[in-house]
Amino acid sequence: MCRGRRVPSVFHMRGMVDTITVEVVVPVYNERRALPGCVRVLHDYLDENIDQHWKITIVDNASTDGTGDVAAGLAHDFDRVGVIRLDRKGRGHALRTAWQRSTADVVAYMDVDLSTGLDALAPLIAPLANGHSDVAIGSRLAPGARTVRGPRRELISRCYNMAVRLSHGARFSDAQCGFKAARLEAVRPLLDKIEDDGWFFDTELLLLAEHNGLRIHEVPVDWIEDTDSRVQVASTAWDDMKGLVRVARAKAGGRATVPELPRRPEPRPAHPDAVVSTKDSRMVSQFLLFAIIGVLSTIAYVLLYSLLRSDLPPLIANLMALTTTTVFNTEANRRVTFTSGGQSIARIHLQGLVVFAAYYALTSGALLAVHALLAQPSWWLEVLVLLCASAAGTVLRFVALRLWVFKEKS
Repeated sequence: MCRGRRVPSVFHMRGMVDTITVEVVVPVYNERRALPGCVRVLHDYLDENIDQHWKITIVDNASTDGTGDVAAGLAHDFDRVGVIRLDRKGRGHALRTAWQRSTADVVAYMDVDLSTGLDALAPLIAPLANGHSDVAIGSRLAPGARTVRGPRRELISRCYNMAVRLSHGARFSDAQCGFKAARLEAVRPLLDKIEDDGWFFDTELLLLAEHNGLRIHEVPVDWIEDTDSRVQVASTAWDDMKGLVRVARAKAGGRATVPELPRRPEPRPAHPDAVVSTKDSRMVSQFLLFAIIGVLSTIAYVLLYSLLRSDLPPLIANLMALTTTTVFNTEANRRVTFTSGGQSIARIHLQGLVVFAAYYALTSGALLAVHALLAQPSWWLEVLVLLCASAAGTVLRFVALRLWVFKEKS
């Protein structure tokens, strides 16, 4: 078994010098044939490219084909190879166990088939070693990535990652590439929050990391599909979709927040004569995100109002349409636009209802004014007035959300 003690070392990577320890985890299940080649190739790469203390940990997920014996033999042959044996399957279970036991500064993992080119490993670790980022992921969808895989798996992967971005406002592009690394001190508090023990572990880790303000770095990779892969892509994707709903509920209920995680400081201009306020810059970014969500909400609102207006009075139709779309709008802004970590979810939604009441009063007042001036206003005129009132209310709502509902602690 490879010793886990820290030893003085120098980590050389394209001019960067740092003293860290790295542990690369390889989870396996019934991989007796593939494991020896994987470990030898990985061992040779680390030995030639990383001049510092590293180790490889094989995690045997209750294999039944003799993989455990092969792993033990590799640990005997190589000083820097260790083995953890588990009594049940699950990639997430394997990674959580290995990372909770680790004493390294940076923990990484990769699939045993080495589908991802190892040339991306050094760039994956670099931003973690120098403290720039907290989590680093290999991406098959980032600009510059080169991927060879079948059309079915390509379609399922792209659809799934799009669902992750649309449902959670995620900024990372590829949730499931089996090639990731993290600063252990940053992700260890998240491990107890992650419920999944299978393939969704990756996505859940990234969603919780982003939700709690950790910085995620993407590295474009070269990736070749292993045609002997045993992953049931369609069923796994379906389980992942259910996982997305579960994590969304955890976020909404405040269970996904880890308050003890350190927060990164606000960006500050490096040039002493810089005149652009970082707060102003951030407000512009927030308003752009708020506007995108607002446009989508407005489209949904108009469609829903038009549908309800055929059977309901205008004020009732407006109330129902606004209530439905505003709930989703507020939740989307809480997840994507504004920082709400550590704040009471109940208080946020209560204050959001107050803002909604003012917004509803503005749009309803516009409708009442139209009907006071015209006995039988046309449907198109009602919609036009509501759009104008909604635009004015949107600006006021952004100000209220930013300065009151999601006001940041000074």
